[in-house]
Amino acid sequence: MNLEFFIAKRLTTSKQHKSSISKPIIKIAISAIAIGIVMMLLSVATGLGLQQKIRQKVSAFNGHIIISNFDDNQSEVSKVPVSILQEFYPEFKSVKGISHIQAVATKAGIIRTEQAFEGVILKGIGADYNWDNLQEYILEGRIPNVKNQLNQEILISQFLANRLFLKVGDTFNTFFLKEDSNEMPNLRVFKVVGIYNSGFQEFDATYILGDIRHIQRINRWKSHEVGAFEVFVDDFNLISQKGEEVYEQIPYSLDSKTITDKYYYIFEWLELFDFNIIVILVIMIVVATINMIVALLVLILERTQMIAILKALGANNWAIRKIFLYNAFYIILRGLLWGNLIAITLLLLQYQFGIIKLNPENYYVTQAPVSFNWLFFIGVNLGTIIISLLVLLIPSYIITKISPVKALRFD
Repeated sequence: MNLEFFIAKRLTTSKQHKSSISKPIIKIAISAIAIGIVMMLLSVATGLGLQQKIRQKVSAFNGHIIISNFDDNQSEVSKVPVSILQEFYPEFKSVKGISHIQAVATKAGIIRTEQAFEGVILKGIGADYNWDNLQEYILEGRIPNVKNQLNQEILISQFLANRLFLKVGDTFNTFFLKEDSNEMPNLRVFKVVGIYNSGFQEFDATYILGDIRHIQRINRWKSHEVGAFEVFVDDFNLISQKGEEVYEQIPYSLDSKTITDKYYYIFEWLELFDFNIIVILVIMIVVATINMIVALLVLILERTQMIAILKALGANNWAIRKIFLYNAFYIILRGLLWGNLIAITLLLLQYQFGIIKLNPENYYVTQAPVSFNWLFFIGVNLGTIIISLLVLLIPSYIITKISPVKALRFD
C-alpha cells in the first residue's frame, strides 16, 4: 500500500479535517478552480466555435480558393469570361486534398418592387454547385432548380426579402446594366423559391442565387464561359499550401486567390481570438494556482505537529510533501469536476437554444457558436492539473524547514 496516499486519504475524509480552520480556505480553492475551468472551457469552446462558423460561412459563399482571370478587376462582378475547358475542371486531380470545384459567375443588378428597390449581385450557379454548404442556412422554401431548363427560380436572403417585402412564391423585376450605359438595361423577372439567412450581413445584403445561364445570356457569353471557379479543400488548415499548389497547376493567364487573402481583414480579426483565449487561460490558471498555494500552506501549517511526528518516526521530507501534494490533487480534482460539469451544461444550453445572441454586423453570426473540441477540453484539464502540481512543489518545500524538536516541544 502507498503510505503517503493512505495518509492523504485519511486526512481528506476525516471529520476533524472537515471541521478544521482550513475548511473555508479549501472551499475557496475549489471554487477558484471551478470558476477558472468554466471560464477556460467557455472561452475555448466559443472562440473556436466562432472561428469555425465564420470560416464556414465565408467558404460557403466563395469556396476556399477562387480561380479567375489574371486582370485588375477588383469588383465582385465577373467582367471577362473564363472557359470551363480546363484540365482542372470538373475534377482537380493534379492537386491532392481538393474535394470539389464549381463554376460560377456574378452580375450586378437592381431589384425593383412596388414598394422598394435594392442593389444586388446575382450569383450564377450551375448543375455542379454544391448546395451542402448552404443547406443549413435555408429558412423557407427550397433551392433553385438549375439542372434542367433555364427558369426564373431564385434564392434570396431574409435580409433582402424583408427590405423588399418579398416572400416565397413572389416574383420581382431585376435590371442589369449593359456595358454601354446608353443602351437600355436587361430586364429579368425572377421568382423567389427559397429564403436563406447566413447571419453574415456582408453576403446577405448583397447576394441572390440563380441559374448561371442568365448571366451568360446577359453578357452574351458562350455556354462554356463562366466568371470564375470556386475550389474547396478537405482541410482548411492547409488552405495556404493548397492555394500555392493550385496556382502552380493553372494556366499562366489565370490567377488564384485564397479566401484568407481576399477577406484578410476577417481572418486577421479571427486570429485575435487565439490571443484572447491564451490570455484567459493564463489568467485563470494563475488565479487557480495562487488559491491552491494559499490552501496548501494553510494545510501544512495546520498539520505542523503531524509533520513533526512523521519526521520523528523516520519519514523523509519528500514522502511528507507527497502527502500534501496528494491532498492538493484531491482538491484540484473536485474543482475540475464541478467546473467541467457547469461549463459543459452551459455550453449544451447555448448549443441547443442559442441563449446568447450576437450582433451580426460586428460578429458575422446571430448567436454565439459553440465548438465541442474534446481534445482541447482534455488538454485544458490536464494542463491545469500539471501546472498546478508543479507550482505547488514550491510551497511544499516549507515542510523541509519544520523541525520535529521545536514543533513537538511547542506542543
